[in-house]
Amino acid sequence: MKNNYELATFAGGCFWCLVSPFEEKDGIIQIVSGYTGGHKENPTYKEVCSETTGHYEAVQITYDPEKISYNELLNIYWQLIDPTDPGGQFHDRGQSYQTVIFFHSDEQRILAEKSKLELQNSGKFNKPIMTNIIPASRFYVAEEYHQNYHSKNPFRYELYKKGSGREKFFKHYWSKDNSQLKERLNEMQFHVTQENGTEPPFNNEYWNHTEEGIYVDVVSGQPLFSSKEKYDSGCGWPSFTKPIMSASVKEKLDVSHNMTRTEVRSAEADSHLGHVFEDGPGENGLRYCINSAALKFIKKEDLEKEGYGDFKILFK
Repeated sequence: MKNNYELATFAGGCFWCLVSPFEEKDGIIQIVSGYTGGHKENPTYKEVCSETTGHYEAVQITYDPEKISYNELLNIYWQLIDPTDPGGQFHDRGQSYQTVIFFHSDEQRILAEKSKLELQNSGKFNKPIMTNIIPASRFYVAEEYHQNYHSKNPFRYELYKKGSGREKFFKHYWSKDNSQLKERLNEMQFHVTQENGTEPPFNNEYWNHTEEGIYVDVVSGQPLFSSKEKYDSGCGWPSFTKPIMSASVKEKLDVSHNMTRTEVRSAEADSHLGHVFEDGPGENGLRYCINSAALKFIKKEDLEKEGYGDFKILFK
């Protein structure tokens, strides 16, 4: 394995849903969807779904253990599945959709068994953990159609994730502890950033704000937007042509409220910020429509004092 890279292989129902959460992490080299654990050579998707091959839908991850540990991968995996379901995953039923950890070494086996026991003893689920831990076997790469499905077919992927019940299950069992944020943020700030809410237009702090400075994530303080790219779009919310750094925000398909939109979230704190539309005046034609409640403004003259001195260069 090149540069001491290692493999991790997980089955957890439809392999479409096991790619995105891993690929976002530093140290992930490659993720491939495929079939493993069965007896049929070079199986097709149709054959695996027919429950005649013994194979499971799975993903095989090539990762750099110096940047991300196997334990970290296990922690991500547990939060993607219902480990108490022995008959499949969510709407997908049958052996090929069961959950399995395929270990590639004794070390991985020991870590997987320890992690499974810890989850069982945590009390998070009131039923036994049914995920099997078995030796890795030959992995067959799935058809190209299934590779990176979430990127190639984002609309269908989001509909599937919601409709299958996977997303609802995740939110119920793995929602983050927001108790400290509830104390630190006001009601509207919490509603917008943590509950994907939207504040009223023309009745928010920054919609017509014109001072020079930068706008940071109200949760983490991460720099997001500059007054240099702010403009009046007439929509009643702060609008920007681009973020300060593209890496400071991430985009996600939003199919809520019977609409298809692109949601904008902060990269560091995963705060809901707003949406981005393709009707802006900038060179990229984008309009970042952002909730004031998700932002905190730092005046140009206060950048050094507030710890954002590096961003003074934006105003020279």
